[in-house]
Amino acid sequence: MRKQSVFILSSILMLTMPLSLAPLSLAIVPKPAEEQQNPIAITNAVIHVGDGSVINQGVLAFDDGVITYIGTDANRSEFFNHQVIDLQGQHVYPGFVLPNTSLGLSEVANLRATNDVVETGDINASVRSAIAYNTDSELIPTFRFNGILTAQITPQGGVIAGRSSVVKLDGWNWEDAMLKADAAMHMDWPARTRRERNEVTGAFDTVDNKEYPYLTQMLHDLFQNARIYNGNPVNLNLQAMQPLFTGDAKLFIHSNNARDMVASIQFARAYGVQDIVIVGGRDALKIKDLLLAESVAVIYESVHQLPAQEWYDVDEPFKVPFMLHDAGILVGIGGGETSLDSQRNLAFFAGTAASYGLDREIALSMITRHNAEILGVDDRIGTLAVGKDATFFISIGDALDMRTNQLQEAFIQGRLLDLFGTQQELYQRYYERYSSMPIEQP
Repeated sequence: MRKQSVFILSSILMLTMPLSLAPLSLAIVPKPAEEQQNPIAITNAVIHVGDGSVINQGVLAFDDGVITYIGTDANRSEFFNHQVIDLQGQHVYPGFVLPNTSLGLSEVANLRATNDVVETGDINASVRSAIAYNTDSELIPTFRFNGILTAQITPQGGVIAGRSSVVKLDGWNWEDAMLKADAAMHMDWPARTRRERNEVTGAFDTVDNKEYPYLTQMLHDLFQNARIYNGNPVNLNLQAMQPLFTGDAKLFIHSNNARDMVASIQFARAYGVQDIVIVGGRDALKIKDLLLAESVAVIYESVHQLPAQEWYDVDEPFKVPFMLHDAGILVGIGGGETSLDSQRNLAFFAGTAASYGLDREIALSMITRHNAEILGVDDRIGTLAVGKDATFFISIGDALDMRTNQLQEAFIQGRLLDLFGTQQELYQRYYERYSSMPIEQP
């Protein structure tokens, strides 16, 4: 009874404590930004357009959340009624686009109540990740502070995981945040083999996946039924599959093995699926001719992974984006195979690829224009162009380098974001505490 009384007293104290004295665990994310009120012209900037080009001493103007001018003329008459911001040589980038992430669906990995990512069952075509997206996730500000302003929120689980949506990383609720809803269906193609520990030697051996025939037959039955489905009786899974056959939705196939990728692409084409994207793509170079012939894009997710085979070069994952691009394949860079808290390093995945063959602006395109095109939102974001959303950020220096990726401001559809979050609060708190203290000599 005494312990219970102490707990109740503690709870009352927490409720009556001033917010400034409350524990950090009660911190909330910054509130959504206000709508743009006045036209703005940014001048004297290094503008990275996102299509491989750079404008020095550039000018970017936007009004009502839409870009109205990009170029070098800072003396245009219409700028007289604009708020003019002189960046003095700082850099402007289109907001980075993160594909295949569970951001907003998962908060604390080991707390089940904060995870709404995986559905039970093998066929979950009717699942919509959008309605589970949490705009109040405390992880979102940490992604925005690294330049990620748009993300593809993706469900997991089963061989058909469900439908993903593309969201802006700012909004009161999932409807506010929506950029493109239910634009892709996600399929995890069954692997022919799997790793299994040998009970005798203790080593891991590669063995045949005994469930492969059953799972592939399940997919055949699903696609056959979905293609001829007429709406009666009501079947939500078959209904959700139909946009694949009309070109209104893309099929994102999650696979890394070359043989599995070939089988999955041939399978999808046999049923008339028009738009296919490979997600993962570790062995994509081995089937580059097929990818080109079938116009299949790749979201490569292994830049910061170990080589797939022990006999590969140690820097092999770093070079693959360059080699895929050089082969003429539309390739974007993602981070879905890394842990959620590492996916905010998307810019630095591109920076690594830029150090191993890629032109730096092309590497930037792989996390802006290419990803936007693959997700089907390149008419709105991905590059800085007249008529597109004013979704961009300002950095002191090179945004692909962690030493100079220091965001000063960020805008989503012209709305100025509050970038001050928990991490910045911690930095400021301990900087003030220890910055004046002398450094101890060894």
